[in-house]
Amino acid sequence: MSRVEGEIYTVGHSNGTPNGFIELLRKHGVEAIVDVRSAPYSQYTPHFNREAIAEMLQDAGIIYVYAGEYLGGRPQDPTCYKHGRVPTGKVDYLKLVDYAEVAKRPWFQKGISKLIDIAGEHRTAIMCSEEDPRHCHRYHLITPALERLEHRVMHLRSRVEAGKTDQNEPQQMSMF
Repeated sequence: MSRVEGEIYTVGHSNGTPNGFIELLRKHGVEAIVDVRSAPYSQYTPHFNREAIAEMLQDAGIIYVYAGEYLGGRPQDPTCYKHGRVPTGKVDYLKLVDYAEVAKRPWFQKGISKLIDIAGEHRTAIMCSEEDPRHCHRYHLITPALERLEHRVMHLRSRVEAGKTDQNEPQQMSMF
């Protein structure tokens, strides 16, 4: 499968299996994963913890790059939150983060630039934990930034909400 210029995928690992995740990536010819999780660890899916997934992807011949400090959905800068403070505990970051402010930050723009560089060399997917991109910062923050730069963003889905069945084609979702 050849790389399409300007095309970048997104994917959420959810609570799937390592083999299912690798199979989804291979099916779409993904050569590099850029991990955009601010906290790349989970007590529920430890096989997707940063070190474990880096090793799993390396064994599968897929490049792993961690970029959560630049492209993560939980910034440490309090001015990136609607209420001016970094929240603690279990909160809904999608409602609290001011993505328009995050997109202006030099560190975010640097992350987008690095992502585009990687995607220029390899068929690339950005990865977070949420399977449904509409519930993830990769859809609300990263996708609009890439689309403003005329990149086509395709969301790989291992399952769909209705029936949790496999979905064969990547989705290009509209922001409107």
